[in-house]
Amino acid sequence: MTVDAGERFARLQLARSERIGPVTFAQLVARYGTAAAALDALPGVIRKAGGATYTAARTEDIEAEIARGEALGARLMVIGEPDYPPALAAVDPAAPVLWIRGRVELLSRDSIAIVGARIASAGGQRIARGLASQLGETGMSVVSGLARGIDAAAHWGALPTGTVAVLGGGVDDVYPSDNRELYDRLVDEGCIVSESPPGTRAQARDFPRRNRIISGLSQGVIVVEAEIRSGSLITARLAAEQGREVFAVPGSPLDPRSRGPNSLIRDGATLCERVEDVLESLGTRVARRIRPERPTTVALPDEVDSETLSRVEALLSPTPTPRDDLARSLALPVAVVSGALLELSLVGRARLLPGGLASR
Repeated sequence: MTVDAGERFARLQLARSERIGPVTFAQLVARYGTAAAALDALPGVIRKAGGATYTAARTEDIEAEIARGEALGARLMVIGEPDYPPALAAVDPAAPVLWIRGRVELLSRDSIAIVGARIASAGGQRIARGLASQLGETGMSVVSGLARGIDAAAHWGALPTGTVAVLGGGVDDVYPSDNRELYDRLVDEGCIVSESPPGTRAQARDFPRRNRIISGLSQGVIVVEAEIRSGSLITARLAAEQGREVFAVPGSPLDPRSRGPNSLIRDGATLCERVEDVLESLGTRVARRIRPERPTTVALPDEVDSETLSRVEALLSPTPTPRDDLARSLALPVAVVSGALLELSLVGRARLLPGGLASR
């Protein structure tokens, strides 16, 4: 479908509305055809599911967000537009909206992410910068998160050829502040991307979403120095779930920063010692610019009766459960269970999770 100005506004408004995450957003648009139709239907759906009066994000708040973005020279991009990054569009669920500063065309290139420790060794930073520079020379964009250490080194290495920084806060949130010079260079020569509204300061809960976009934009993720419990290993896990290649640069077992990459290699990640390791592993995916197909969506019913809502809710627990398992247990079509879960999520009685999972 064509996403005109009115539908772009509606998609931003739906994405910013209460209890509407990426999974719920995708299912509502699939069910009603457009975000505008979903917004019209929401109060009635929520009322039927036993919820209180529902008000979507205020029009004036959406207008203010757009004005802030335009004042920065940023561009709003919504899922469904032709130049929405194709690799990210294939992620289930994709980010409904993006704010972008800089060279938008970098988002449509084949890309590789390089992530790692904030408190990185000089050797680790040298490796990250060298890999980024060499991968950039092959025509790939290098994606990272503008953090200290490995992220910053990767951005500097790929700045002459094209690099993308994904932020947890808004596209104007320079964090850490000592990366201000790098941020300014990225606005002029690279690309800044964020799912958050302009003016938003990053909080801890924003970084998993940021990491999901980093891996989603990329054909593969390279981890250079990372602790076992770190955001970099979360990014690697997300990459594997998204069908991306995971690479790890090995290090000394005496250095705690090597434990993350070394554990990834033990678990099956590709050992990365030189740029050829990456190019050989990606193979024809890069050479032929093959993109993953967008996940198929289940056609949801227009309405779900109250009895079915109660039966589905009764099977939910804090442990995420595949909707297919719920459907088998209830002897109901997957589409009906998916519709029930959507309605329950809108009144806070269920949580929709990526990969067709749901919990209480």
